[in-house]
Amino acid sequence: MASLNSVSVVLVVSLVISCFIIALGGNFYQDFAITWGDGRAKILNNGELLTLSLDKTSGSGFQSKNEYLFGKIDMQLKLVPGNSAGTVTAYYLSSQGSTHDEIDFEFLGNLSGDPYILHTNVFSQGKGNREQQFYLWFDPTADFHTYSILWNPQRIIFSVDGTPIREFKNAESLGVAYPKNQPMRIYSSLWNADDWATRGGLVKTDWNQAPFTASYRNFNANACVSSSSGSSSCTPSSTSSSSSTKSWLNEELDSTSQERLKWVQKNYMIYNYCSDSKRFGQGFPPECGINPAA
Repeated sequence: MASLNSVSVVLVVSLVISCFIIALGGNFYQDFAITWGDGRAKILNNGELLTLSLDKTSGSGFQSKNEYLFGKIDMQLKLVPGNSAGTVTAYYLSSQGSTHDEIDFEFLGNLSGDPYILHTNVFSQGKGNREQQFYLWFDPTADFHTYSILWNPQRIIFSVDGTPIREFKNAESLGVAYPKNQPMRIYSSLWNADDWATRGGLVKTDWNQAPFTASYRNFNANACVSSSSGSSSCTPSSTSSSSSTKSWLNEELDSTSQERLKWVQKNYMIYNYCSDSKRFGQGFPPECGINPAA
């Protein structure tokens, strides 16, 4: 584990270790609630599959029933196929309020044959603007792929099919807020964003292709679940053995994973806020020094 200079982070680690670590997975009826879309979101196959749909009238979305304070979250997604220009499929963790924390995957649709853009961001205490964007090395519409968020007191790691694509390290020692006190729910939505999503809004949604559908399966959470009282303590809710579920609490990238991260960032990263000198002409944000890109 990397050395920690912040006493507050150490206290958070102690809190999580003292609480119950849970393992959830497999059933959307049990773990999620459809929140909007007027029937456009559907749970199918006895809870093993969830689909979101978008048409000209409305998109759709769902959220987790639990709130999580640190954990490793996996979800398999199959994105909108064909001409998906103008659509956004969002899958993220978030708390609420003006000083919310948030960890984002957003999939920006494109014209048939052009690649999706995977947009990532991290908000802490209401401050975001930490975008990194990637192409994928496969067609994310042809089959299901696993998109994972590892969130512990030291770092946040975004992964695709087990390959890390981004690491955001705790930089509290540099005065940068880090998501550590606010439990977050999982949210996902499929919606129309043709004012900005594809080529800066130049390409509009082709409603002749509607309805647009994204699919979800194989949700898994090895995580700490916040109590219903809203405190950051945790309550037990386990569907399987937790003998190995604490590994994520101290997990970091080993040398092999670091090389894979560099490979992705060298070959597939298309935007990194920490390299945008026009945007940050007065100097890059302080966390960029400990989160270098390849």
